[in-house]
Amino acid sequence: MNPIHPKKLLHSKWTKVEVVNKLKHFSVIKVEYDEQQNVIECIIRAEMNAAEFAIEWRNLKDPQQWKIGWQ
Repeated sequence: MNPIHPKKLLHSKWTKVEVVNKLKHFSVIKVEYDEQQNVIECIIRAEMNAAEFAIEWRNLKDPQQWKIGWQ
């Protein structure tokens, strides 16, 4: 499990394990929280073409899908 705390998500960098459409490296560009400081939205941006995607932030903890940093 990749160790990541919701408060440290913004501007973190990630590498997708299974590359799709040559998109491999991503940065978290937006994180929204509710009143209880739970993450309600997480937006990542592909570094190759600046495409943005909404993801479930807990998926970043899965080492089968994501690696921490750009590798």
